Amino acid sequence: MARFILRRLTSALLTMAIASFLVFVMVEASPGNVARKTLGQFATDEQVQILADRLQLNDPLPVRYGRWLGVLLGLRADPLQDPALALGFTDPRGRQYPGNFGFSTMMKLPVADVIWQRLANSALLAGLAFACFVPLAIGLGTLAGLNQGRSIDRVSTGVATIFASVPEFASSVILMSVFVVWLGWLPGTSPLQASERWTVGSQLVLPVLVLTFYVTAYVARFVRASVIEVMATAYVRTATLKGLSRRKVVARHVFRNAMLVPFTVILLQINWLLSGVVVTEVVFAYPGIGRLLLDAALFGDIAIIEAAALVAVSVAIATQIFGDIGYMLLNPRIRLA
Repeated sequence: MARFILRRLTSALLTMAIASFLVFVMVEASPGNVARKTLGQFATDEQVQILADRLQLNDPLPVRYGRWLGVLLGLRADPLQDPALALGFTDPRGRQYPGNFGFSTMMKLPVADVIWQRLANSALLAGLAFACFVPLAIGLGTLAGLNQGRSIDRVSTGVATIFASVPEFASSVILMSVFVVWLGWLPGTSPLQASERWTVGSQLVLPVLVLTFYVTAYVARFVRASVIEVMATAYVRTATLKGLSRRKVVARHVFRNAMLVPFTVILLQINWLLSGVVVTEVVFAYPGIGRLLLDAALFGDIAIIEAAALVAVSVAIATQIFGDIGYMLLNPRIRLA
C-alpha cells in the first residue's frame, strides 16, 4: 500500500508540474501584455515597456515559467516588490516565501491574502452541501435500487431526473421566488456578513439547497444503478437462499459492494463544489473562489487566475488520490493485487 501511495504522489507531483506550466502559458501568453495588465489600462506605452524590460518579459516562456515557479516555491524574491519599480506592492510576509502567487491588481492585495479566505468560504459551502447530499443520495439511491420497478423506484428516479436536469441558475431563481419574494423567510444574497435581520446561517440556506438538490439527484442515480447490479450477483442470491433476512443481506453483502462506484463519484463532487459552483456563487453574491475566478477573468487579473486554477487542480488531484486509496480499501481484490 505504501508503494501504491508513493506512486500516486509521484504522479500527482508530475501532473501538478505539467498543469502549472499549461496554466502559466495560457494566461501569460493570452492577448494583452503582462506588463499592461500589471500597470492597468491607463499606463503609457513607455511605462509598459520599462516594466517589461525590468521584469524580462521578452524572454522565452520556459525561462519566464522557471522564474515564476521559483517565486511560487519561495526560491526567488518577488520582482514586483522591488522598490526600484515603485509599484507600491508590499507583502507583510516579505518578498520571498513559499506560496507567493504575486499581487492582485484587482484587489490591490497579495494573492495569498485573497485566495485563501475565498477558498475557506467555498470550503464552508462545499462542506455543508457535502454533509447534506451524501446521506440523501445514498439513502434515496439504495431505496430505489432495492425496489427496482416499483412505484417508489419510479417516483424517486423521476424526481432525481428532474432535479438533475434543472440548471443551477434556474433552481436558484425558483427557490428565491418562493423563499425570498413570496414567503420572505430567507435572504436573497449570501455575503457572509450578519445584519440586523439575517444571520450568516440563514444566508447559507439557499446556496446549500441549490447544490444539494443538484448533486443528490446526480449521485443517487449512480447509487441506484450500482445497487441493482450488486443485487443481481450470485453471492447475493446465495446469501438469500441460505435464509439470511433481507436486512442482513443488504447490510453485509449489498451495501459495501454497491458503494465502490458511487464512492469515486462522490469524491469527484468535492472538486466541483469547491471551485466549480461559479453560477451559484454569482447568483447569491457568495464570496467564494468560483466567483473570484470569474471576476479575475473579467478584470484580467492574471495572478488571481493562475492561483485559482492551480488550487482547483490541486483539489482535483487530492480527491483523485483519496478516491484511489478509498477504492482500494473497499475492494479487497485491488488491495491484495
